[in-house]
Amino acid sequence: MINAAQSYHMDDYIEIMRRRIWYLVIPFVLIILGTVLFVIFAPRLYKATTLVLVSPQQVPEAFVHSTVTTKIEERLASIAQEVMSRTRLERVIAEFHLYQKESRNLSKEEIVEKMQKDIKVELPTKRDEKGFFTISYIGTDPTVVTSVTNRLTSLFIEENLLIREKQATGTTEFLTSELTTTKTKLDQLEAALSQYKRQHMGELPEQRDTNLRILEQIQLQSQRVGENLRAAQDRKLYIQKQLSDLELPISASGGGGTPAGKETRVSSGRSSASSTALSNSSPVPEVAGSYESQKDAQNRQLDELTSKYTDSHPDVIAAKKKLAELEKKKETYNVKNDPRHKELRNQLTINDIEIKRFRSEEAQISSQMNHYRGRIENVPSREQEMASLVREYQNTKETHELLMKKSQDAQQAENLERRQKGEQFRVIDPARLPEKPFSPDIPKVLLIGLALSIGCSFGLAFIREQMDRSFHDAGDAEVTLGLRVLATIPKIEEKTAA
Repeated sequence: MINAAQSYHMDDYIEIMRRRIWYLVIPFVLIILGTVLFVIFAPRLYKATTLVLVSPQQVPEAFVHSTVTTKIEERLASIAQEVMSRTRLERVIAEFHLYQKESRNLSKEEIVEKMQKDIKVELPTKRDEKGFFTISYIGTDPTVVTSVTNRLTSLFIEENLLIREKQATGTTEFLTSELTTTKTKLDQLEAALSQYKRQHMGELPEQRDTNLRILEQIQLQSQRVGENLRAAQDRKLYIQKQLSDLELPISASGGGGTPAGKETRVSSGRSSASSTALSNSSPVPEVAGSYESQKDAQNRQLDELTSKYTDSHPDVIAAKKKLAELEKKKETYNVKNDPRHKELRNQLTINDIEIKRFRSEEAQISSQMNHYRGRIENVPSREQEMASLVREYQNTKETHELLMKKSQDAQQAENLERRQKGEQFRVIDPARLPEKPFSPDIPKVLLIGLALSIGCSFGLAFIREQMDRSFHDAGDAEVTLGLRVLATIPKIEEKTAA
């Protein structure tokens, strides 16, 4: 086209169509012819569809919670991967003898890929319509397509039940294993806690108040025993003073014979030679028996000696001394046989026994006080150690109780799946024998072919007109040559005689 700024009228368009008639007719005829041939000879593909409802579990969620909580989209993707795996599809292909013609040129992997493309699993696009999905299969034989679709649907249902049951069983097994491990650990901690309590019995934090009360009682008891011991010691001193007072006269009388003894020793010193001779010749005999017989014997002996010797004679002095000692023994014997003296001696013995007992009790109480003080002093360290053990024990116990509840819930959920009371896939509309082919869609193909032929025809004519550089009117010549056209000769057409 030379003059792009030229305005066109209807006559101009008609003129262009006449001039480019073949550019309009040939593409239109070719495309229409190709479309018709495609419609005639294209293979007829049939599509069978099954509508599957995702029905909720039959037992209310308030009573039994399902362990399968994945969304339907995720579960369908997992099931589709399992059902459309190479192993499963090869079985279906062998069962229904599919793709017999294609198997001559394609490998098994390519045939499986082709079947995977022919299977369609579709979910509704709206969010409020997620309770169902469709399974479709496309093929050339309507009967086979229907059978394969129903078979695929059954595989989806079986796989869903199997996956749900496996997931529920796996959850139960995992929780049971964790529960066993936690129970073993709980038993070990419980045994360790019991062993610790037995090992440190009396030093536990909960026994601190008891130990304090016992220590206070022991301290009061120690005070009482101390008071009793001091009282017994005072009582012993008093008894000893009374005994001393009773025995004091005896000591005084015994001391009165001391000068005579001295005198005897002096006089005996002056006549040592004679006394030695006399004593060697007639020794003073020892007298045995009762006090009266001894006294009589001493008196007779003293009389015999005084009749022979003077008072300064050593034998006389010795006899007198023995007689005095005998008198002293009599007085001492009489005092010791006194009932008051015996009573004081008995009281002193009993008092010594009490003092010994009080001292023993005091030592025992002191040992007990040290023992309970040690318990009280060890309470903080035991409390810290116990807190660590009890904290770990409580955490493990809470974990065990939580796992126990979860294990019971998982067992109920497993029973729910085993009895097929959980969420299920239920066929609402099974696949029917398709009456019309799914592909090609003849009206749609023809409509598309018509639109394509018209568009290509006019497009080709337009392109050809734009590429044309010839003059078709005076305006084209003026634009191209730059000269004004003075006159034009119209086209003369011969009319056919009627």
